[in-house]
Amino acid sequence: MTDPSHDAPIEDTPIDTTPATPTALPYGTPDTPRLAVRGEARLEVDPEIARITVTVSARGTDRATALTDLTRRNEQALTLIKSYGDAIEKLETGAFSLTPQLTEKGRHERIRAYHGRVTHTATLNDFTTLGELTTRLADLDLTRVDGPWWALRHDSPAHRDARTQAVREAVQRAREYAEALGAHLDAIVELADLGAENTAPVAAPAMRSFAGYGGAPVQESAPALDLEPQRQTVYANVNARFTMTRPAL
Repeated sequence: MTDPSHDAPIEDTPIDTTPATPTALPYGTPDTPRLAVRGEARLEVDPEIARITVTVSARGTDRATALTDLTRRNEQALTLIKSYGDAIEKLETGAFSLTPQLTEKGRHERIRAYHGRVTHTATLNDFTTLGELTTRLADLDLTRVDGPWWALRHDSPAHRDARTQAVREAVQRAREYAEALGAHLDAIVELADLGAENTAPVAAPAMRSFAGYGGAPVQESAPALDLEPQRQTVYANVNARFTMTRPAL
C-alpha cells in the first residue's frame, strides 16, 4: 500500500515579511489626558566615612636592608592603625613594590639602591580620631598620608531620602499643572528612575598630604590635626506620567 503522504504536494507556509508597526505611545485622550513631569532632588548631608591612604617607604643599598626596613615600618603603621579598634571600618593593602635603582652612568647595569613601598587604605567612621591618627602616622619615618576623602556608604539612608523627595516633587508638580487646567490627577501610569546616587567621593578643597622623612624621633605629644568633614551632595531624578480628569477649558 502506498503512503498517501508521499504523493501529496508540500505547500510552503508563507512568511510575513511586513515590518512590524511600532506601538503608539499612550498620549491620552481628551477625556483622560496624559501628563508627564520630572521630579528632582538635591540633598546636602554630612559624610559617613572618611578614607586615608598610607604609603610606607624604605630604601637601602642592598635588597635585604630595604626589605627589613620596609617590613618594620609597615608593621609600625599597621599596628598604629589597628589600635583605633572600631573606628577603623576597613583596612586594605593596595600595592607593594621593591624597585632596584640603577646608576645613571656607566655601561653596566649596576644597582645603586633598592626602593620599597607598600600602600594601605584605611576607612574610618569616627571623625573625632581622624586628625589624631593622621598626625601620628605622618610622624613615622618615610610614611606618607594622603586624604581624607569624605563619602557616604552605598546603602546610606540619604539615597532613599533623595529618591523619596524626587517622587514627591514629581507628584506635586503634576498636581499643580492639572489644577492650572481646572482638573485633578487621576492615576499614575509610569514612574521611571533616571538615577539616584551620590557623587563620587571628592577630596576636600584643602586636601592634606603629610610625610615623615629621616630619622627624627617620633613626638608622643604631636598635636592632632583639626579636620572638618566635607558635606556630600546626593542627587535623584525621576520621570513620572499621570492621567488626569478632563480639563475645564
